Amino acid sequence: MTVTSFDRPELLLLAPAAIAPLLNSALRASAIPSLNCAPEDGVSGIVHASLKLLGVVALLASLAGAAGPFQPGEEFERIAEGAQIVMLIDRSGSMNETFAGRSPSGAEESKAAAAKRILKAFVDSRRRDLVGVAAFSTSPMLVTPLSDHPNVTKAAIDAMDRPGLDYTNIARGLAMALSMFRAGDADQSRAVLLISDGAGVIDPKVQDDLRADFKKTRVNLYWLFLRSEGSPGIYDASDGDESPQAAPERHLDLYFKSLGAPYRAFEVEGPKATEEALQQIDRLERRPMRYIEKLPRRDLGGAFFAMALGAAALLLVAKLAEVRLSPARGRL
Repeated sequence: MTVTSFDRPELLLLAPAAIAPLLNSALRASAIPSLNCAPEDGVSGIVHASLKLLGVVALLASLAGAAGPFQPGEEFERIAEGAQIVMLIDRSGSMNETFAGRSPSGAEESKAAAAKRILKAFVDSRRRDLVGVAAFSTSPMLVTPLSDHPNVTKAAIDAMDRPGLDYTNIARGLAMALSMFRAGDADQSRAVLLISDGAGVIDPKVQDDLRADFKKTRVNLYWLFLRSEGSPGIYDASDGDESPQAAPERHLDLYFKSLGAPYRAFEVEGPKATEEALQQIDRLERRPMRYIEKLPRRDLGGAFFAMALGAAALLLVAKLAEVRLSPARGRL
């Protein structure tokens, strides 16, 4: 049973004032001194009682509405087939370029715009997932927490093609993505989907912290690498220089493989390949899962004010329907 609560319950202390219409009539006094000699009229008695009741309802409903009535939010346990997925989206400046490595012109899509379109279709195809969105460039940003509301997730994805910064700090983005998972859900299918068109060098001290976090959270990692035409790939060997600065994508891939967590990289060079990669991830991340759906609280103030307005409107109609009797007409 849902209980109604109030934001300002002290206003309900004025409720006894609502009996005022029972003590006196708001209708105009008549010049006729008494109607005791007139025959009884049942309809008039009902109308008289109804008008008094309407006055009580108008006052009580107004007080209840002003007190801020609401029904608290509820929680329901749901069972579905899907996964908890955090989309970690690169917002560095290079994402504003096309897969050909230039600024989009005409009908061309930037990598960010193409990824946005494809990710939204991915969300639509997995209506039972819990999806969260985080973005990163120089600093990470939590966009939406894990949620089973697809429209919220798609609205967060819509913001990913806004102009970004130049620096790609993947380490801080990964740390935020892992922090979005709850510790008590380790038995469920959980994954981080990293969408990026490049890599950065992760400090060795930070590498150890991330490795420990991945072991603790037990999540799968997918790297959707949006490779620009002519740029180094994940598996391209460098010409003599094997440092992380010379081949960051290759070294990041090697680091991900050392995490001890399930990991797959998808190197894509166009929208079609991106769609195919997400279809593979869709097939891999489907398991029965339990989750708690939280419903927001329901504001009831509008219903009470509507009731008060309706009662007051009927009283106004009754007031306007009164017939004014002159003293001459009132004499017997």
